[in-house]
Amino acid sequence: MRIREGDPLEIYTDNDGEVIFKKYSPIGELSSFASQYAEVLGKIGGYPVVVCDRDHVISVAGIPKKELLERRVSPQLEEVMEQRRSFAVTGDGRKMQPVEGVDRFALVQAPIIAAGDVCGSLMFLAGDNPSPATDTEIKLIQVGAAFLGRQMEE
Repeated sequence: MRIREGDPLEIYTDNDGEVIFKKYSPIGELSSFASQYAEVLGKIGGYPVVVCDRDHVISVAGIPKKELLERRVSPQLEEVMEQRRSFAVTGDGRKMQPVEGVDRFALVQAPIIAAGDVCGSLMFLAGDNPSPATDTEIKLIQVGAAFLGRQMEE
């Protein structure tokens, strides 16, 4: 478990008096809502959709869930999220593998920002040789990420 400065933690004690720290994921509270949103977005966009918090995949639509669910996000995606940047395939050969140990690449990705903090990411996954992302695909992901961020603020 990676704990960064400012990460929220839940603290428990067990029967033996040992202290247990559990990392709290605010976006995890939205997992059922995020799953429904991802399903609809996947049907409209035509690509598999992944929603993740800053550490793990929390929701998947359009591909088997067991392939990605609860897997760790890649260092490349962590860096993009920390910099509050989006990513889109543009045809220049750049690829981003968003999930560790999975040979799938992001077509479009946008950070989920709530109350000024990055708390996750929303993305379409592409095939091995994706064509450049269209403006529509980019806007769908940007709007979706903004919407999920807004839901977390409430």
